[in-house]
Amino acid sequence: MKEGAVDFLQKPFTSDELSKIIERALVRSTEQQRRMAQRNEARRLLELLTPREFEVMQLVVTGMLNKQVGAELGAAERTIKAHRGQVMRKLGVVSVADLVRLVQRAGVALSGDA
Repeated sequence: MKEGAVDFLQKPFTSDELSKIIERALVRSTEQQRRMAQRNEARRLLELLTPREFEVMQLVVTGMLNKQVGAELGAAERTIKAHRGQVMRKLGVVSVADLVRLVQRAGVALSGDA
């Protein structure tokens, strides 16, 4: 069971029971493949960022304002605003909420996460 079994059949079983279990397994597999494809696409997008843009993105998704990000990274607010704009453009998102969802899909740990 620990090796990935998610269902089992007790003998004797009917072909209808077997069909239902196979159908559930196919649905789970399709969903897992969809989530994996979304994660891979989100990660591919994040790889487009420069290391500095990635740092800025990590702080932005925690809710920091440009001024706070600048103070944290030792950069001018105007510079952070430019990096943030590049992040949003490269990732194709229009809001911080969209950015957070993309980062979550990618499974990227945020700064300060254990």
